[in-house]
Amino acid sequence: MKLIRNLSLAVACIAAAACSLDYEPAGGYSDVTEGVTRDSVKVLFKDKAAVTAHRQTLLDRYKNGQEHWYLDMLLLAESHSDNAYAGSPNAETTPFEVNSIEGSNTNLKRDWDGHMTNVGYANRMICGIDQVADPTLTAGERRQYKAEALILRAMVYFDMARIWGRVPLITLVADDITAETIEDVYPVYFPSQSEETEVYRLIEADLLEALDGAPDNNPNDKTGLSKSVARAMLAKLYAEKPLRDYDKVILYADALTADGFALVDDFADLFGVALTDPALPPSQNNRAIDARTRNTRESVYEAQFFAGNTNWVTWMYGRPLNDWTFYFTWAKWITPSRNLVAAFNAEQGDKRLAESVAFYACDWNIYYPASEYAFMYKCRSAYSSIIKLRYADILMLKAEALIHKGSFAAAAAIINQTRRRAGLNDLPASASASKEAILDAYLKERRLELAFEGERWFDLVRLDKVEEVMNAVYAKDPGRPAQKYPFNTYSCKLPIPQDIIDQNPNLVQNPGY
Repeated sequence: MKLIRNLSLAVACIAAAACSLDYEPAGGYSDVTEGVTRDSVKVLFKDKAAVTAHRQTLLDRYKNGQEHWYLDMLLLAESHSDNAYAGSPNAETTPFEVNSIEGSNTNLKRDWDGHMTNVGYANRMICGIDQVADPTLTAGERRQYKAEALILRAMVYFDMARIWGRVPLITLVADDITAETIEDVYPVYFPSQSEETEVYRLIEADLLEALDGAPDNNPNDKTGLSKSVARAMLAKLYAEKPLRDYDKVILYADALTADGFALVDDFADLFGVALTDPALPPSQNNRAIDARTRNTRESVYEAQFFAGNTNWVTWMYGRPLNDWTFYFTWAKWITPSRNLVAAFNAEQGDKRLAESVAFYACDWNIYYPASEYAFMYKCRSAYSSIIKLRYADILMLKAEALIHKGSFAAAAAIINQTRRRAGLNDLPASASASKEAILDAYLKERRLELAFEGERWFDLVRLDKVEEVMNAVYAKDPGRPAQKYPFNTYSCKLPIPQDIIDQNPNLVQNPGY
């Protein structure tokens, strides 16, 4: 009889026989039922077919779980920063724009569950792949599939660590809790939090191990969990404070360049769509027949959508260009802020504004006049790809590393690459005259280049700019609702969902909540 109380799916799907990585598969294949213990080893996959089916599930995780890794991430990174307003005011979204987030927020619960579910899927492959007795599953396939799962787990924990800091590290697949196993299994179901540095160490270990078995970058398919994805994540990892190592940021940024990544010539190629008749305005076109481009040399990792499997989340942000009036009857999420639009306009002729923000007439006037309302424009049709990792992000992290190493001119040279593509002049010499000046130029450039890609809040946190920027923006931005609480040291991490704490007595709420 199971002694489990009502756990969230996040923890329940992760669980117990430890990863027996020393287990050698049997020489011959036998028909074994998944879940049945054989020779003290729990069989997680019956055969190669079960493994490959689960691998496809892993590869689809960033395509099928858009609420927690994309929609809510933009709410956190854009609306909780100076880039956007919540868009559709309600109890779940408004706290992000006025800084009144609590552990009862249902979006945070959804996000925690979604992330931990993905950890569970990854753990199943990591723990089970070496136990598969089917000899048709080759050694190379075993290494590759395990490496892909390690990359996925690292990406999930990276997002979780940046949001919550101290989170439980679950690396096992849990068994049933019984009177005989409760002492060993209970900590897997009800784990305590690990220190933030320990979480980052697991991410680092997963990514470094994955470099051995992951496939090389495929220029024609950026949906795979490749070595290049691992390198991009390592560059991002080493820029964060717990494991900060700017030499390694530069190392892995340069490795991506060696892999063939570069900026595309036209920024519009990254987010544009192909319309049925480009001569007609979108309101008359009423159909985007496809994404303008996929698998560009700048995209490191992306989720792609096609007819029959379209990107539903697009209508959460504005008008989907493939169906001009679809669900366009209520206020949309992630409304671009006046402060961001002003920052774009301060750089006269910045081509990125038209690719990031669109203005339409609508039936509401919460933040702008209804006759000319601003909408987030980087996800604009049911065929729009979602780029999770982009070379421009990693390239600019190299500039950040150079700034902190004192190479201001070299950092300015990188910043000028994205500025030129945007149709702007190079930075003036004064911008690289001091660390403060070049850091300000860098932060502004990242803000404009990566607007609505889920980076702004984390940039402010990483560079200790949250209090300076966010406590001042409310007075500068007439469209932003009044600030509820000032930002302070504790604001850099969000509250653990209260429902999760209620289920697990070993979890402790983050300070300040």
